[in-house]
Amino acid sequence: MASQPSPYTISVPDTALDKLKRKLSDADYPDELDTPDQWPYGSPLTDIKRLAKYWETSFDWRGAETKLNELPNYRKKVAVDGFGDIDVHFVWKRSSNPDAIPLLFCHGWPGSFIEVTKLLPLLEAGSAAGKPAFHVVAPSLPNFGFSQRITAPGFALSQYAETCHRLMLDLGYSKYATQGGDWGFYITRTMGILYPSHVIASHINMVRANPPSFTSHPALALQHAITPYTPAESAGLKRSDWFLNHGQAYRQLQATKPQTLSYAFADSPVALLAWIYEKLVDWTDGYAWTDDEVLTWISIYWFSTAGPNAHVRIYYEAGHNPTEKIPGRERASEWVDGVKLGLAHFPRELSVVPRIWGRTLGK
Repeated sequence: MASQPSPYTISVPDTALDKLKRKLSDADYPDELDTPDQWPYGSPLTDIKRLAKYWETSFDWRGAETKLNELPNYRKKVAVDGFGDIDVHFVWKRSSNPDAIPLLFCHGWPGSFIEVTKLLPLLEAGSAAGKPAFHVVAPSLPNFGFSQRITAPGFALSQYAETCHRLMLDLGYSKYATQGGDWGFYITRTMGILYPSHVIASHINMVRANPPSFTSHPALALQHAITPYTPAESAGLKRSDWFLNHGQAYRQLQATKPQTLSYAFADSPVALLAWIYEKLVDWTDGYAWTDDEVLTWISIYWFSTAGPNAHVRIYYEAGHNPTEKIPGRERASEWVDGVKLGLAHFPRELSVVPRIWGRTLGK
């Protein structure tokens, strides 16, 4: 019998806060080149020094923690084949609307459950204009946030999908919709492949799709051949090329030798800050991050139940544990039958593909 969810309070020990401040006060910094534009080289020294000093001396984690604890936080054990019971943290916001749709909100890297916070009032309430209301379940994926660390190898896409699926079943939602971006794209697509009778609809951002071919999608391929790209689609392809050529070094490292990289994150809050801050800026559309927002985001990683380095392992495990149904993450970029599909195209995503490409994923 599945365990019942219990309310959860985020509470970082004072000793962990004191240790963070000591590490920040003792930090050494690299030099940088003499150029007015530091961003092509990575996180600028001026930004990182400012943020690290604020993190050490003025950032109010207890205030941020109190705000996070205003969310409906829960934990429960979820059974995953081959891995036993895994302790999963999740935000569970139930709507008063009797017709509300259960929605699994799945984050990616370097995200967390915090991504759902500004959306919760909109998703919970719906509207009188016919927009649906949702019961929102937003877990911390295992190895992220306040969920359990996985200590055995082989926890890959199928296991992340199983964790999310069984969590929804345990909460009484035998049929549900999903939303995913980044790793959430791959995990929720995997859920649609493995559990199509349960996933009623899948909404995704970061659309990872390929151009239609005449062998797999002849009608779409013909349409693709005769339809010119719009200016927005052409700009999107340039954005995608930028990521492939200039923005994915982190992915190569995390997917090949995650343990070596982990020493930096486990020991240095400045390293973790610089690594993730670069992505927060590069991957958003001119969003005006406040220092408090950045440091709340990074602190969730630094104070993670799994530790500040476990999060990178998803890249390696997803690429080294093929199964018959999920031979690799590329399977998520192929057709998924039986699950209604919704796509969101954003100009600063890592993959910004023409709309016809997106239609190769499903309907």
